[in-house]
Amino acid sequence: MSGGAIFQQVLRVVGRSALGPLEQADVIRALEAGRSGPLAFAYAAGAEAGLARDALLARGAAVFFSFCAANLADDIADGECTYLERPTRTGPAVQFILQNLAFATLARGAVPSDTVARAAADLVAAAGAQLAEMRTTVWTEAATREVAETIAGLQYAAYLRILWVGTPLEPSAARAGRGLGIAAHVARDLATGDPRIHGLAPDERRAVTLWARDLAISLAKESLRCIDAALRTIVPTLEAAL
Repeated sequence: MSGGAIFQQVLRVVGRSALGPLEQADVIRALEAGRSGPLAFAYAAGAEAGLARDALLARGAAVFFSFCAANLADDIADGECTYLERPTRTGPAVQFILQNLAFATLARGAVPSDTVARAAADLVAAAGAQLAEMRTTVWTEAATREVAETIAGLQYAAYLRILWVGTPLEPSAARAGRGLGIAAHVARDLATGDPRIHGLAPDERRAVTLWARDLAISLAKESLRCIDAALRTIVPTLEAAL
């Protein structure tokens, strides 16, 4: 089993919704666009925490709906939403649907309300940082760290809060999610030439890369299989940039 099981659960949830065929098709396009996201990671993290299959699929589906809502918002903002017709008109409605599917699915995943509240607070902060990013014209080390910490670190902290609540891994959720999110974010920016890091002075770029690399190495010491699998591609990218 893998992230494909979560994706199939996501499609079942959409199929059972009150949406008509055309609206379902729009939602599925947005879900397909997010398939390179945390599907496999969410399944691996839930399985390592010992979740029962039904809880794993429900929590994993909720995480993926939330991720796809954020991904769609980012694609619309960047002019990269090529998968929806007239995205600036249809995209907001699809995003609204995805966010509410996430909350509806959380209710079936035995996630306590206080955990949902903490995860939602993290995601609100992440979305706020995205607004701040859009207004940034000159990148500094502090600004780059803030984006990585908030948009990525808090987002993955929220996802692990949801996946690991009530399991032996719950105490590690916020720390592991933050570290993984930051490391993955910096590695991706390095690999894609994003100005958030490539626009920095060389000493600042090295400082940010070292910060992310050290977080990744610290995470590796916890010997979590789901984290280690992600770090296998992240750490080499960070070290190659030093």
